[in-house]
Amino acid sequence: MASALEAELHDRGLRYLAGIDEVGRGPLAGPVLAVAVILPPGLVIEGVDDSKRLTPRAREAAAREIERSALAVGIGAASPREIDQLNILRATHLAMERAVRRLTIEPDHLLVDGLPVPAFGERQTAVVGGDAEVHTIACASIIAKVTRDRIMRGLASRYPGYGWESNVGYGTRAHLEALERLGPTPHHRRSFAPVQLSLQF
Repeated sequence: MASALEAELHDRGLRYLAGIDEVGRGPLAGPVLAVAVILPPGLVIEGVDDSKRLTPRAREAAAREIERSALAVGIGAASPREIDQLNILRATHLAMERAVRRLTIEPDHLLVDGLPVPAFGERQTAVVGGDAEVHTIACASIIAKVTRDRIMRGLASRYPGYGWESNVGYGTRAHLEALERLGPTPHHRRSFAPVQLSLQF
């Protein structure tokens, strides 16, 4: 999945391109997590695609290869409390900013999935659907999905009954029934309507 946009930016002398994507905007529980990935210029990692189009096994294999091959990977998150305080969009931007700050190489340009992030200013190119179009963004989407799923599986062992090991915090029927039965945990987003509703019982 080579990208014409990345090739064009490299031709303009921008060597270190950081692809940025997030996962976890929609769930009722857990963090929103963002990843920034810088690859060696021109490298295309076989098997990389939009994380949503890969099986869990293929995502895990691709994540290992990305981590092995990347020049730098930065991971940032915003907690459920920050999501409640800021709103999900601003919390997502905060997670992306943290991911970029955790890169060990200063990027020459940022390739952002979706809409522009205000804090990134003019050093970014925002690409709607970028995780299916831009290789470094697809790499970031894979690391983000694999990392957040691991976090939610870990939380599932501490907070059994909500099905986070399979629904990773999304509002499935089983999760909604557990919310009504057990109430919210500290990792639920209280500003989200189904969680607010559960607080009334």
